[in-house]
Amino acid sequence: MTSTKENRYDRDDGTRPPVSRLRSALWLPLFDDLADPRVVARLAADAEAAGWDGCFVWDQLYWRAPVRQLADPWIALTAIATTTERLRLGPMVSPLPRRRPTKVARETATLDRLSDGRLTLGVGIGSDRFGGELSKTGEQLDDRRRGQMLDESLVILAAAWSGEPVHHREEHYTVDDIEFLPRPVQKPGVPVWAAGFPGNVKPIRRAARLDGFFPANLEHPDQLAEVVATITDLRMGETGAYDIAISLPFDADPLPYAAAGATWWLPEFPPGVPLDTVRGVLRDGPASPGGG
Repeated sequence: MTSTKENRYDRDDGTRPPVSRLRSALWLPLFDDLADPRVVARLAADAEAAGWDGCFVWDQLYWRAPVRQLADPWIALTAIATTTERLRLGPMVSPLPRRRPTKVARETATLDRLSDGRLTLGVGIGSDRFGGELSKTGEQLDDRRRGQMLDESLVILAAAWSGEPVHHREEHYTVDDIEFLPRPVQKPGVPVWAAGFPGNVKPIRRAARLDGFFPANLEHPDQLAEVVATITDLRMGETGAYDIAISLPFDADPLPYAAAGATWWLPEFPPGVPLDTVRGVLRDGPASPGGG
């Protein structure tokens, strides 16, 4: 991906949004009460009316009991895109190693155009520990190999979003002279946030090459401040927007994390959360413009 990126949010001067502007997004596990895309679309429309900035969804194929019902994230996101006008949306996060990158290229470009350039793609290597969705479907179980597949997929996506013919032949994937048109609305492509644990160097290095980082299992703002400092060093000389998205329990105060460098706050909901709980958090409103 190029080193200078257009700001693809609501500014056009190429600068990073100020740290004091903490954006807020619903982050919905598409299980049980939230497995109906019509319900999710209504929540997103209500969130937009209440001043929220985004609505992201989980991307899971299977989850352990007592969860029984699951929705497809791309269908749910399509419903969100057609019922909102302003919200940023996307999967958070999509385990690309269990998805075909060529299909994701088509899905992301189409959804970005449908939403008029509001898509953010969250990516990660995925995990088998919450329901065995990898082992139960014969997917790659080795973390290192899935990391390689993720990096290769990201190369393919960046090439596909350029609109130029893609020529790719490496260990995991082959794309032989295919143009992926039409391109996404956003240029040079859809913003990509990479997930990872703060103490794991490889995901942080991967995220520093992209458009944002989504750290998992944060325990303290100082931990985030260290991550932000590391990414800032790795991105020395880069310009353009960069996001740090954090997930916290919905009753936690995001203000200290905003001071440590967070640009997005995603309140956490447990799998199988009742719809009324989500509606209550939605009604409480987003973090204030001042950062908390």
